[in-house]
Amino acid sequence: MTIELEKRILSTFILIPLCFYFIFKGSILFNFFLILCFTITSHEWYKMSKKKKYHLPGYLFLFFSFYSAYTIRNYPTEGSGLFIFMLIIVICVFTDIGGYIVGKIIKGPKLNKISPNKTYSGMIGSYIFSIFSAYILIYYSELLFKEKVNFIINELIFVILISSVSQIGDISISLFKRLSKIKDSGKLIPGHGGILDRIDGMIFAFPISFVILQIGLIK
Repeated sequence: MTIELEKRILSTFILIPLCFYFIFKGSILFNFFLILCFTITSHEWYKMSKKKKYHLPGYLFLFFSFYSAYTIRNYPTEGSGLFIFMLIIVICVFTDIGGYIVGKIIKGPKLNKISPNKTYSGMIGSYIFSIFSAYILIYYSELLFKEKVNFIINELIFVILISSVSQIGDISISLFKRLSKIKDSGKLIPGHGGILDRIDGMIFAFPISFVILQIGLIK
């Protein structure tokens, strides 16, 4: 096991429980956590995009993304906000994990030139992992969130859509990094890079989820 991989695993085991703590606690602690993440992400975007034409639109998009995350977490129905927020997180995380694991094992044709490590097999793995993980979360939704949810066609469409958006977000941030000639958005998280490197799919997934909530696809 390489030193870089050891750092990645260790930081993951530290960060995940910490993030979940703020998310589940909600209220002021969650707001503080969200503001902190937005501030750091905005700084990373500044370093990545300064003097570029898309500099300002990027800030506006980040603001809308974090506003969407805040609104979803504080959804008025008891239990719904936390459940939907966690569902989005789970979909994005397992989209990333599925793409990495399946892509490494099966390999095959490259998906695009922007992210040379991404393959068609990894894309399929992303969908499989995200659907399976979302099904598990929904299956235990009443136990975890006191919110009874059934995994029917609307939920399946939502999972596939958010997984797709998450993958597009990942590729989009990779493009911006390539244009800036950098590998990572920052060095804050050992073995991972910056916060923007870890939430690249999520910052696209939350605004789309916010819109979906408004039109009533999921409730």
